[in-house]
Amino acid sequence: MNLKNLHSVFFLGIGGIGMSAIARWFNHIGVPVYGYDKTPSPLTEALEAEGMQISYADDSNSIPEPFKTSGADKLIVWTPAVPQSSELFKYFEANGFAIKKRAAVLGLITRNMESVAIAGTHGKTTTSSMVAHLLKHAGHNTAAFLGGLTQNYKNNLILHDEGSSESPVVVVEADEFDRSFLHLHPDLSIVTSIDPDHLDIYGDAEQLMEGFAAFIRLTNPGGKLIIHQNAYEKIKQKEIGTTPIFQYGLHSGNIHADNIKVGTTSFTFDYVAEDQRIDGLVLGVPGFHNIENALAAIAVAIHYGLSKEAISAGIATYKGVKRRFEKIYNSDRITYIDDYAHHPEEIKAFLQSVKAMYPDKKITAVFQPHLFTRTRDFASGFSESLSLADEVILLDIYPAREQPIAGITSEMLLPEITSLNKCVISKDNLLAHLQQHVPEVLVTIGAGDIDRLVKPIEKWIRDDKE
Repeated sequence: MNLKNLHSVFFLGIGGIGMSAIARWFNHIGVPVYGYDKTPSPLTEALEAEGMQISYADDSNSIPEPFKTSGADKLIVWTPAVPQSSELFKYFEANGFAIKKRAAVLGLITRNMESVAIAGTHGKTTTSSMVAHLLKHAGHNTAAFLGGLTQNYKNNLILHDEGSSESPVVVVEADEFDRSFLHLHPDLSIVTSIDPDHLDIYGDAEQLMEGFAAFIRLTNPGGKLIIHQNAYEKIKQKEIGTTPIFQYGLHSGNIHADNIKVGTTSFTFDYVAEDQRIDGLVLGVPGFHNIENALAAIAVAIHYGLSKEAISAGIATYKGVKRRFEKIYNSDRITYIDDYAHHPEEIKAFLQSVKAMYPDKKITAVFQPHLFTRTRDFASGFSESLSLADEVILLDIYPAREQPIAGITSEMLLPEITSLNKCVISKDNLLAHLQQHVPEVLVTIGAGDIDRLVKPIEKWIRDDKE
């Protein structure tokens, strides 16, 4: 399929962060874009402002005119977040439209470009955006399809300069969900982590590791695999091809950090590799895990010939990704940070960094579990990680694509949480609770619709404190 010959494209689930990046790419090259999503959001509103036509009705009567009939020049891009029982999906399927998953389309878009693919059960969005920023900031011809909105570019799509004489490099976030990353053929691969997740897709941790091994085998043998030490230990016994391997970790590996200094606004560190050292790097997005992400990104930058000065400047100007350790408000009396963490290991890494930054302050964590299956599979891990906070407030589970599972609720996490103060409350009652128990350091955590609470919380803090 020649994507540039398409007459029009329809996205089933256009408001997803990965879907919207591809929609923006088609819109950029002049292909009319239509789409459906369940509810409006700031992202869908932005897409509409960019000229895309979006419906919020799962009804065949809402089908736009170009899709009243099928044809080889029309494409339906689908994400499994929209169930196949959807009326729109059934309409497109029954009428013979070409339906391709988002990952397959991303593979088609990038198949003839040199690519850097970043995979991992956590850390891939930040690392992807770091790689893209380091290259772009240094003037390297770079495109990127990201799983989050970068604070530097206010977008999840970065476009390369088509008029440049330099061949572009495309940075791609490689999603393990639904084995999506197996549609890619990267020249360089990064694997940030391999922790059990998406067991509703893979069945067990062993099959998840097999999926990552298959992804690694897709890497160009003449390229590189840059992999976190912990991930390598889990997968080293599997067949992963002959690509040269470089391991990284916070304190050990071919690539590691030295002279780490923790601050409330930035972390500083030295980059140390077997043949390279860059001292005094200042990362304005705090977190020990973000230093690790930076180590992998810097290794890619060195591969593409960036100077120490360019790398230092790129790290210093990197602003992060929306909802990844995003500091919403900060004063002497209260600090508010929002984060997308939705796996026990992510929550652990996030809260450990928050505690290191604010060792003498009370930390209040508001967490919205994401998916019934994930809550069921990792209940003990969630309880243990959340216990790093002084106070834990649980919201109801965000179901996303799932139906409820009997007995699986947020309440099941409470018994093993060791924090002295812990409770489950509704989203509607959260603000009132916070007003009665004013936190010192407040963090909101989760991948569901907890992001809809960020603005109201910020408004309450500003109205109350200023």
